[in-house]
Amino acid sequence: MYITNDPRGLLSLYNASYLSLPGEPELDEAIAFARHHLESMRGSLMYPLSEQVRRNLVIPLPRTLNRIDASHYIAEYKHEQEYNPSVLELAKLDFNLLQRLHQLELKAFSRWGNDLYEEVGLSYSRNRIVECYFWSYTELYERHYGVARIILAKLFVLASMLDDTFDMHATLEEGQKLNEAIQRWDESAIPLLPEYLKKYFIRMMNTFREFNDELKQDHKYRVAYCRKAFQTLCGCYQQESEWFHSSYIPTFEDHVKCSIISAGTPMLFVGSLVGMGEEATKEAFEWAIGCTDAVKACGEVTRFMDDLASFKHGKNKLDVASSVESYINQYHVTDEVAIATLENLVENAWKTTNQARFDRRALLPLVNRVASITKSMTLLFHDRMDLYTFSRGNKDRIHQQFVQPIPL
Repeated sequence: MYITNDPRGLLSLYNASYLSLPGEPELDEAIAFARHHLESMRGSLMYPLSEQVRRNLVIPLPRTLNRIDASHYIAEYKHEQEYNPSVLELAKLDFNLLQRLHQLELKAFSRWGNDLYEEVGLSYSRNRIVECYFWSYTELYERHYGVARIILAKLFVLASMLDDTFDMHATLEEGQKLNEAIQRWDESAIPLLPEYLKKYFIRMMNTFREFNDELKQDHKYRVAYCRKAFQTLCGCYQQESEWFHSSYIPTFEDHVKCSIISAGTPMLFVGSLVGMGEEATKEAFEWAIGCTDAVKACGEVTRFMDDLASFKHGKNKLDVASSVESYINQYHVTDEVAIATLENLVENAWKTTNQARFDRRALLPLVNRVASITKSMTLLFHDRMDLYTFSRGNKDRIHQQFVQPIPL
């Protein structure tokens, strides 16, 4: 049988080709070839293959998240030739039992988050408590990662508040004072701050102390790495604020050097390691804080997809020129050329992530973790939408993961 007449083989070729490394243009051609033939035969495919093709043409299998896709495969499994009723029943029970744990966590986390928002009083900041837990959960859904999951979700909230302060509210001087206080990381910096930011700063410091209190003695060093990553993130927010207030559009290279950090995901990956087990070694933290290969690629995918979404739908009032605008300004190209360039850079970043799985074999489980954050950003900014800012677009997915059990 020719592969052009084998839809399952074409789908396998299509998905496998997305694991390509830099310098493998043949696999780019394989993707285009398989996509063309899969699209031409979609109308004649039977369920569940038809659904799998539909989903993977939107987001290819290597870029999907296991927990998010689990409910699809559970629903489809009974139609597979190898169907085993006992396996299906166990899969449903496992999903529902884990969902129950996540429900209890989310309830407690929502109380913490709502108390935080009420106490600090930053009315301009987006309240996305459930969404912050959800994005943490997409990387760390397993039962034994409860501590890591909650630490990461709290970092999402703190970073979101910080981002909104620089992007929506703070003057240049206020941002400078906030950055100085965070770089000093000491209560003696509180008098520097505008009145409306003092409570945020105090709660931020207390939250990091709580992280430290939750860790075993020989893991407490991890919080210092997390703090450093948070300080670096804040410094990049401040740099972008200075560019904005001086009406300066940086070169594309300078923009990317700063904005892949301000994208937030490199800091969040460092934070995701804090509550993990023994796999999160000191070597792993040094690699993560260095923001190279897969960690840098995660920041690139986040930044470019975020900027492509904001270029389509608009930015916040204090946002610096996006990487799209910076590229247009420097190279004097059309919107279409700049967009195509950034889309290509997203694909290159995915290839860098794939390469890191070979280059960082000793850290492979953690390379796969940072890849999960990258995958979640693909979901977050799919079709140039921002499902964090426009969170209603994610409502059904959140309901499916946390509210609706799979019928037994």
